[in-house]
Amino acid sequence: MEQFRGVGDKATLVKITVLRGNNLRGNKAESILNYVRAEFNGIVLGDSQKLDAAVDQGVDYNFTCSFECSDAAHTLDDMAHKPVILTVIEVLPKEKKQKEEKTAVIGQAIVDLLPLLHGQVSFLSTVLLHPTPGSPAEPSLDVTVCVPEPLLSGVQLSDSNLLKVTVETAYSVPEVWNPVSGSGPLSSYVAALQVPLTAEKEQVLMFSNGLLKVGGESEPMGRPRKWPLGPLLAPGAQFIPGVSMEGEPIEMEDGDLTSIEDRDFRKEAETNKKRVSWDTERRCFLDAEGAGEDETQLSFHGVAYVDMAPLLYPGARRVRGAYRLYPFYDSDLLVKVKGASTTAIQGFSRIWCCEMGGTLDLLLQYDSRTYIIIEIALEKSLVPKRSPEELAKRVMELIPPRAPLPRRPAGAERAVQEYQAQIASVAGQVLEQYQQLFGPAFLPGEKPLDPSSQEQRKTKLLGELNYSGKYFAFKEQIKYFVVRIVREKMLRTEAFSDPEQLQTFLSQLYVFLVDEMHVALNKTLSVDAQETQPRPLVDCAQLIHFAKEAQLNGDYQLAAQYYQEQLTRDRSDPAHWFDYGVLYMLTADYQKAEECFHYAVSMEQTHLPSLLMCGILAEMGGRLEEAETFFEGATCVDPANVVAWTLFGLFYEGQENSIQTEMAFLEATKQQRAALVVTPPCRVETRVESPGLGEEEQEVANCESFTIEPGEALAQELLCPGGGLSSSYHLALARLQMLRAEYGSAESSLKEALNDNVWALFGHIHHLTGEFGKAQECYERTLDFVTDATDTHPIYLRLGSIYLQEGEFQRAKTTYLRACKSSPSCLTWLGLGIACYRLGELTEAEDALTEANILNNGNAEVWGYLSLVCLQTGRRLEAEQSYKYALQLNLQKEAVLHEIKALQDHVGFGNPCF
Repeated sequence: MEQFRGVGDKATLVKITVLRGNNLRGNKAESILNYVRAEFNGIVLGDSQKLDAAVDQGVDYNFTCSFECSDAAHTLDDMAHKPVILTVIEVLPKEKKQKEEKTAVIGQAIVDLLPLLHGQVSFLSTVLLHPTPGSPAEPSLDVTVCVPEPLLSGVQLSDSNLLKVTVETAYSVPEVWNPVSGSGPLSSYVAALQVPLTAEKEQVLMFSNGLLKVGGESEPMGRPRKWPLGPLLAPGAQFIPGVSMEGEPIEMEDGDLTSIEDRDFRKEAETNKKRVSWDTERRCFLDAEGAGEDETQLSFHGVAYVDMAPLLYPGARRVRGAYRLYPFYDSDLLVKVKGASTTAIQGFSRIWCCEMGGTLDLLLQYDSRTYIIIEIALEKSLVPKRSPEELAKRVMELIPPRAPLPRRPAGAERAVQEYQAQIASVAGQVLEQYQQLFGPAFLPGEKPLDPSSQEQRKTKLLGELNYSGKYFAFKEQIKYFVVRIVREKMLRTEAFSDPEQLQTFLSQLYVFLVDEMHVALNKTLSVDAQETQPRPLVDCAQLIHFAKEAQLNGDYQLAAQYYQEQLTRDRSDPAHWFDYGVLYMLTADYQKAEECFHYAVSMEQTHLPSLLMCGILAEMGGRLEEAETFFEGATCVDPANVVAWTLFGLFYEGQENSIQTEMAFLEATKQQRAALVVTPPCRVETRVESPGLGEEEQEVANCESFTIEPGEALAQELLCPGGGLSSSYHLALARLQMLRAEYGSAESSLKEALNDNVWALFGHIHHLTGEFGKAQECYERTLDFVTDATDTHPIYLRLGSIYLQEGEFQRAKTTYLRACKSSPSCLTWLGLGIACYRLGELTEAEDALTEANILNNGNAEVWGYLSLVCLQTGRRLEAEQSYKYALQLNLQKEAVLHEIKALQDHVGFGNPCF
């Protein structure tokens, strides 16, 4: 280990030169005979020569003194917390019979030597002179400090550190304590902090001369910190220049008394109750081996235990908080120390104590809940933390290069364009036919068409197209271009051997052709087809809603189609890739899921949900260093996110890293307490198997609907007051147990949750177990008595379905109407259409089914009920066409198929010939 230059026979000479005094004023309004005395570490370094100075003018002292910095005396630690004291002394004129010279102090200034410990070899400082009553201007001294060479080499400077301990105020002290008075007992208020600098070395820091105050007002924030030299300094000179006490919200503190229940008590104590104030900062210089030992014996009446572990967190440099004072007993101290970690990192152990005392005849009474505010700060963090720039670079290094988005071949683009052109051509011919039939009604002065006869005109137009052969011609005209799309766009040139694959392909082709038909018609029928861009029938928000709805019903194939359509609309939005990755998580395709999350992060490095999912999947794959980087990146992106810190803590817990685990969970706790407004949730749906997580944590990670928001299961378990489990935790746990088909456990969890939303979850449990009567009761209670029930969409869908099964069609209609108003989808309109059909309201049923068909023209059940409506209203061609589409889309509802066949037999039409 390289030795410091200020050690042994290598003592370094520190020179202090007082150049000039400015704006000096003595006791009389005349010239001042004065000199400067320099002191350091309790030793007088020397006096300058006596000089005359005009009042409020300057005087050139050019006085130099020095001391040697070494291990034996005037150590680096002395220079860290003791300033050079400069006292300007006036020599008063001698009076008659006066034998000795009389003097008076003009003022006192202090010079901080800290720059020398930062590697400087010289500095110039102008320091104020205190006190100077009556001076119109602030007097000061110009001082230079220099050393022949740096006190620390580059390596030593890098290895050293500066510890700053500030004892602020002890609040709610015993009422028996009284201010010092001439008649009362003499009391002293001293705090001593035993600081373990390494596993073997300790040092005691003494804070004397605490000031007892009676209370009545709060201590002001921003008040200056004092040097630990007590009465050696004059008023004003006792304050360290440029540093002050800066408070913070209680919920962001370390230490004790940070809960919501403690706030009122602390507000009262810090405003109205007695307190003892020190406001003193003690600096400790720490070299690579720690500072020197101190054999001071402690004998005090109270002790506070301060956990130093937070200083071992990456990037941490400060802990501050309110620490309870307890009566001091040796046995208690031994228990505390025995239970603490003895591992030292960079010279710090985990637990240390703060002791405070008074005289023996004023024993502390700690039923008053006395506590003391302490701050411990380091100039450099003991454990380095990666910078945001370094983290961002590392995250991007972990993301595989993004392959270029596939480009459609030119032939595919041309095939689609030609198909759209043929659709436009056919639409024009149909419009011509329509004008031939009903054109006179559009002439000026003619009676307009009756809206109520729209269906009759539609039937007449279709009949004319069929009888004239144009309908068949149109089909033949388009067939060639459909074949081109199959070959060049769908890249299908061989016949299907599997009927299921054929049906799936036909469904996809049908959806694509209808979508492109809408695009072509929007262009053709636009008011200004050259300038107006066609608007999609469904926006991205609706697509997400439909996909979530499909996931709710377990139809992952349909959900995938919606997510793919979402990506077709906008492949550059990370949220779209995230949603697609979530679907892959649900189907346990973790490789594809990770690819999606990587895509999202590559597009937006600050996309928090994707960063967290990348971390989870990396941990699942055993890539622990990658996982740590992703989790750390997430907490850097959003330092206030409770779940990010919680997952980070769980990761470290799985690695048995107790220090980092504690750091992450404590930060989660602070951020949860500081959250005044709960932000809207960002849903992350996952299914994770991780050996590093505990049983309940595993359940949270395995949830289908893991919500990244302050207050979810793990965060709630972590932050619940008193260490218990909160209502929100039980709700989240019940959701997870439902997804794992552990319905009995889910019911037990819900019974522990005191929340109105439990009725919705009870309903879901009964619905999943086939107890539809009980499910109906729970859903009705939720909707009737809870005004702020979350996520009512699945409630409407399932309750409406129960009503349809029970034949309560009017109630089903009302329920589905509410769903259509709040979150319309193909399924809500389908449910409404079925209810209206069963009530005999055929027009309303057709309107609802048409809305459902617009939102998803690939739903076989919608086509089946459209066929029923057309059969009931005598529209043969439409009934046949709807029935054909229902069969092509593989309608699985046997009851609906039987009903259609029976109605076809009854009316004598509707079954197409193939």
